[in-house]
Amino acid sequence: MKEELNIQWFPGHMTKARRMMAENVKLVDAVCEIADARIPVSSRNPDLDDICGARPRLLILNRIDQADPELTEEWLRFFRQRHVAVLPTDCRTGKGTRGFSTAVKQVLEDRIRSLEEKGQTGRCLRVMIVGIPNVGKSSFINRVANRKAAQTSDRPGVTRGKQWIRVNDGLELLDTPGVLWPRFENRIVGEHLAYTGAIRDQILDGVSLAGNLLLLLRDRYPDRVRERYRIDPGDSDSGFELLEKAGRKRGCLVSGGQVDLERIAAVVLDEFRGGKLGLITLETPCDMAEDGSHEG
Repeated sequence: MKEELNIQWFPGHMTKARRMMAENVKLVDAVCEIADARIPVSSRNPDLDDICGARPRLLILNRIDQADPELTEEWLRFFRQRHVAVLPTDCRTGKGTRGFSTAVKQVLEDRIRSLEEKGQTGRCLRVMIVGIPNVGKSSFINRVANRKAAQTSDRPGVTRGKQWIRVNDGLELLDTPGVLWPRFENRIVGEHLAYTGAIRDQILDGVSLAGNLLLLLRDRYPDRVRERYRIDPGDSDSGFELLEKAGRKRGCLVSGGQVDLERIAAVVLDEFRGGKLGLITLETPCDMAEDGSHEG
């Protein structure tokens, strides 16, 4: 049985960041959205359609080094069949990032042709980089720019102001703060964002969150749960019961032999986010309705 979690987080600085993005989108030729390959739909901000308007878009599926490779291929087919320009990347090794400039030029073919017809051959192309908090935006920019041009952190909300970054003579990037949206209409979206660390842990019930994550992993990757925590994830177990089993195996106990649920919850979340449970993707194209939202 899953615990019902009410996850809402929209700090004041995000309102300012959203307004800044809306004001600056007119300065760029295209918008590049960074998404998390483990949650390719939940990590896409639905407000971007309004913010970006008709600007050409490129979707980056980042963190493929932590995602299930078979499902990453399914997602790439899913997006391409819907005529979404998409590029898979791994910022830790730089895999895929070298193809960014080429992908931008493909998205902007019509724009480049128009500039050439106006005699503006070679004009620098400007691209706004957007994405939710803690999705790897700054790491991506640093890889593409081949230098430490943007501040990085494993915590959401580090980039607060806009930064222009020259990649090469023909490409300039506008880094923007990570922005969520004011309300998660779908509970699953909020949970998936919380699992991956896009929402600050301080505002969450970590025990319920970790319990729900174990339930999802039991259904999607039961062998990973067995191997990592040396437990048998029973079909009738609740999230709390799975946490208790894992806590006892790990020795997360307090006086009286009770399981320290907060401690084992932190372990589970940290190990998932750190990739210690293996390559995992929490969403599949089959989970999505035709309009791209979560079913149920």
